[in-house]
Amino acid sequence: MDYIIILTTFPNKDEASKVAQCLLEARAVACANIIDTISSRFWWQGKIDNASETLLIAKTEKTYFSRVESIIKKHHSYDVPEIIALPILDGSKDYLDWISESIEKK
Repeated sequence: MDYIIILTTFPNKDEASKVAQCLLEARAVACANIIDTISSRFWWQGKIDNASETLLIAKTEKTYFSRVESIIKKHHSYDVPEIIALPILDGSKDYLDWISESIEKK
């Protein structure tokens, strides 16, 4: 099984919480961590910009990426939301098994 961590940022904690709830209710992720108030610096529309954002970290299987991406895009207020996946190279077998058991198999 290939496991991933998906990172996405939001303009505020309320929006991140709403999307986390949608992802969990859809059983597309096993866990969603929300880190409030991060400082982001980035290029946007040809200039360097900055914002205070909220980071959502979600754990799931690689085969669920498209489903997670679709849900995030549906509920996200950004024109181009950050939606990136990082591989989980290794982890506790019990935790990884829990991820698999927590998401809906279709």
